Amino acid sequence: MIITDTHTHLYSEAFDDDRYDMINRAINQGVSRFFVPAIDSTYTQAMFQLEHDFPDRVFLMTGLHPTHVKENYNEELRHVETMLAKRKFYAIGEIGIDLYWDTSTLAIQKKAFKHQIQLAKKYKLPIVIHCREAFDEIFEVLETERSADLFGIFHCFTGTLAQAHQALSFNMKLGIGGVVTFKNGKIDQFLNHIDIKHIVLETDAPYLAPVPYRGKRNESVYIMKVLEKLSHIYKVSLEEIANITTQNSKDVFGI
Repeated sequence: MIITDTHTHLYSEAFDDDRYDMINRAINQGVSRFFVPAIDSTYTQAMFQLEHDFPDRVFLMTGLHPTHVKENYNEELRHVETMLAKRKFYAIGEIGIDLYWDTSTLAIQKKAFKHQIQLAKKYKLPIVIHCREAFDEIFEVLETERSADLFGIFHCFTGTLAQAHQALSFNMKLGIGGVVTFKNGKIDQFLNHIDIKHIVLETDAPYLAPVPYRGKRNESVYIMKVLEKLSHIYKVSLEEIANITTQNSKDVFGI
C-alpha cells in the first residue's frame, strides 16, 4: 500500500543528525510520498536538496508561514513570487493565520494570507492552511476569496464538526495527524461524520507526534499511528485508508 504524508518538514533542524535514516525508515514502512511545506526563504535551498535526493518521493510547496510574517514580509512574498515564476511547486503552503504566538501581526498576517491565496489561483495551485487559534479570522479571509478555483488542505485540523463543514465548504480537505490520537484531541469523536473522501494524512513532523510518541520528535513513519486510528474510527482496513487518502492527496496536488 502507498501512504502519503501530505505535510512533513523534512528539512527541519530536528533531523540534522539522522535525516536520511529518518526518511528511509518511513519509506520502508510504505510511506512513499512526502509533501514538504515551506516556512520562509531561509529553508528554500534545503528543500531543493531534499527534492534532488528523493526526486520521486519529495514534492515541494512554496509560501510564507504565518508565524514568519514579520516586518520583511513583503520581501518574503516577493521570494515566493520569484520561486513560482521559476519552477514547479505543488501547493502554496503553509499559509494562514496564527494567533497563538503573536496577535500583534494579525493585520499583516491577513494581508500575506490573502495575497498568497491569489497567487495560488493565478498558478492554479492548492493552498495548505495553517490555523492556530484563528478559525474566525481564517474563514473571514477565505470568504473574501471564495470561488471555484479556491481549493486545498486545512492542515492539522483541530476544530469542531461545524468548523470542519465550514472548511469543506471552501473545497478544502482536512489534514489529519497526531492530534487524532490524543485523549483531549476531540476530533476523533466526530470524524466518522466526515466522509473519508475529505481526509488526507499528515504528520507535521517534527511536531505533534502521535500517541505513544507524544511529546517526542515526530517522524513521517509515525503516520502509521494516524493510519491505525483512522482505521478504527472508520472501521475499514489500513490499506483502504491508505488508498483513499493517497487518492485524495492526488486529487489535491495533481500528482
